[in-house]
Amino acid sequence: MFGSLGAVTLLVSAVLGQGFATPKANGTSGYELKQGPLDTPWTEKVGTTPWPEYPRPQMARSEWRNLNGVWQYRNASGGESEMERPPFRQELESSVLVPFCLESALSGVMGNYTIHSWYRTTFNVPDSWTERVLLNFAAVDYQATVFVNEKQVANHTGGYWAFNIDITDQLNKNGTNELVVFVFDPTNLWPYNVPIGKQKLIPEHIFYTPCSGIWQTVWLESAPADSIEKLHINAGADGKVDITVHTTSNTTTTADFILYEPNSELVKLKIKVPVNKAHSFVVDSPQLWSPDSPTLYNITVKLGSDAVQSYTGFRTISKGVVNGVQRPLLNGEFVFMFGTLDQGYWPDGLHSPPSFDAMVSDLKVLKEVGYNMVRKHIKVEPALFYQAADQLGLMLIQDMPALSTSSVFINDETAKQCPGVSLTPSLDPDTVQKEFDRQLAVMVNQLKSYPSIVTWVIYNEGWGQPWEGNDGVRNTSIDGILTDYVRKIDPTRLIDSVTGWHDHGAGDFYDNHHYSSPQCGTPWYSTPSSPYNSETDHRIAIQGEFGGIGQNVSEEHAWKVAASINAINNTYELDATPKIWNLRAHMILQELEFQIQEYACSGAVWTQTTDVEGEVNGMLTYDRRVNRMDKDMWRRDIQGLYEAAARRARTNGTMGVEGRGGGGG
Repeated sequence: MFGSLGAVTLLVSAVLGQGFATPKANGTSGYELKQGPLDTPWTEKVGTTPWPEYPRPQMARSEWRNLNGVWQYRNASGGESEMERPPFRQELESSVLVPFCLESALSGVMGNYTIHSWYRTTFNVPDSWTERVLLNFAAVDYQATVFVNEKQVANHTGGYWAFNIDITDQLNKNGTNELVVFVFDPTNLWPYNVPIGKQKLIPEHIFYTPCSGIWQTVWLESAPADSIEKLHINAGADGKVDITVHTTSNTTTTADFILYEPNSELVKLKIKVPVNKAHSFVVDSPQLWSPDSPTLYNITVKLGSDAVQSYTGFRTISKGVVNGVQRPLLNGEFVFMFGTLDQGYWPDGLHSPPSFDAMVSDLKVLKEVGYNMVRKHIKVEPALFYQAADQLGLMLIQDMPALSTSSVFINDETAKQCPGVSLTPSLDPDTVQKEFDRQLAVMVNQLKSYPSIVTWVIYNEGWGQPWEGNDGVRNTSIDGILTDYVRKIDPTRLIDSVTGWHDHGAGDFYDNHHYSSPQCGTPWYSTPSSPYNSETDHRIAIQGEFGGIGQNVSEEHAWKVAASINAINNTYELDATPKIWNLRAHMILQELEFQIQEYACSGAVWTQTTDVEGEVNGMLTYDRRVNRMDKDMWRRDIQGLYEAAARRARTNGTMGVEGRGGGGG
């Protein structure tokens, strides 16, 4: 049926999806791709009908219409007061390409300080649609107020999360409909403190150009009034399937569940499952999902006249003691997790990859040299990213986007001056924490059916970890409270409560960050970490970040922004040439191999997949045109890590790793 990478997407989009773009209106400037600081090989190929693929592969419907394309845009310089004067039936002055961040070149706006914005487009509903019409947004950063035909239909908060609205009652079914969206995105504007990851209004070295507005696909779909709202599916290595079919009503009826053989239309299992409550059943002798064999099973769920396509993979993530060491287990076996820190930034689209093919190319580069894991770093990706990881066989460590680490104060109404000030946001800390907690739950619920996700990360290096009062003492209880909170929502994954410091002993991992050399499960350490002691800390030892070695690039491949270029020397280590970069990587990976063999190291995260703005420590340059890796060396060294982990699982170490031959250069 769907089989190979991208097949679900390609099948659905080829049969059902037609790109839609609002033509240039009188008084509206036409869309024009901006000249940004850097582009990619995909930039010029985007055109005006971007991301035509069906965007929600785990709950795909047959009747849909893509609304990506050229919309009208206006910077709402009047701020929130403009909400009182929506631009209904007005042509806005500029064009914007949806779904790309307003600050990006691909958007055609390439704005700065786009705190308040208006979007406008028109659409028609196909005559063949006789049931309810749902309007879907895959992600809008940060707060979206949505109007259809001059009626407010939604107000959504959270820059990374999908939402949909039943707009049937607001439609002009026999004519053109108007869609207007007001977006408020404070990023790190004082006094707000919201989950933003690495976005900053004033970028600086490890903090990057922000992303505002509609940055993932917008689409319409047709569904009956009593329809499937969400699917939560987990399939274990023992064949047990846990499923909850959420519906738009409180019905207690049943839905038809059909499971197909892998890469086939042959039905393996067909049963009825109750809706709106958890249900379990067992599938006989499933083929298991793993990085070496990422087998997936396609699924159809039917409720009355509603039918959605989905998929799952049978695997179990757990932990257990192997030869005296606490280990992560995949399908009951210790699998050493080795991946990159994956920022997911693009020079042409920022948060938005220019295309599906571009996004997947990053993952294929990693898989090619033997990485079996990716740490998705304080960002959430489009749903098709997670499907690609499922299909390629890449385990995912998924971070919760972090709260702001500092604020800026805009003292000019035109936002032309925006001095950076390290201020503590004045919003009530309890309010900030409650909203962070709410969005943490949204993340887990939105992503928990993807087989590739093996671990949730709550806090990165203490960013956003609350303090107790003004005495400078970290809140030592919140880590444990949130760990239990996430575990209750999803008991099937491991939890890394705090990757890096300030660790209070919660969660399943002891996670150390150290550049450039690793300190993975070792008795030596650098503050603010501490030595790992397997006798007293019964958690899994992992190197959450390390490496970080950089190699400067020519102007052709650099992010051509003076502040970013000036920050390159802040890189942990700079190597003169790609050859030296590979040699240093080889030396560092051999050190990691020793720690795996002798101590308790169970996984590691190399920084990073690509360069990002002023950071030049990627496997790839920011424009994705240069791959720094000596691929043969990286394959040998990565395989060496896996072999060392297998030896350590059988022995108590050898106090000296035998040479494997080969080398860098």
